[in-house]
Amino acid sequence: MEFRIDRSSGLPAYLQLVRQVREALRLGLLEPGDRLPTVRDVVATSGVNANTVLKAYRELEMSGLVEARQGSGTFVKAGLGSTDPAVMSALRARLFVWVREAREAGLDAEDIDALVRSVLGVPDEGDRTRGGEGVAVL
Repeated sequence: MEFRIDRSSGLPAYLQLVRQVREALRLGLLEPGDRLPTVRDVVATSGVNANTVLKAYRELEMSGLVEARQGSGTFVKAGLGSTDPAVMSALRARLFVWVREAREAGLDAEDIDALVRSVLGVPDEGDRTRGGEGVAVL
């Protein structure tokens, strides 16, 4: 796993690291028993301070997702994904195509994020808000 830090996001770097581990767990990219990159490796590849990485790993440990093993590293203790990895992979592939089409249509990352959040805010297909337009007011 390689971490990416977006310094313009406004989200603290340690929370970006936590979010990326949680997302990898949900997507089945990390599983119980997997070893997280060493603090030294994360510092070298992402450019964040070692204390930032340690803070993220402590947060993950406090939430019960990882465990630090003295002299061995930090290992995934629990998963978050509840869906079959094959299903997740197929959905991810379809989403990748959709995002490419959205970019070709001129949408930028913020536009795509807003569109996805508007759909996520709709309780289900039969329950539409704002006069049946299918748009949730956030």
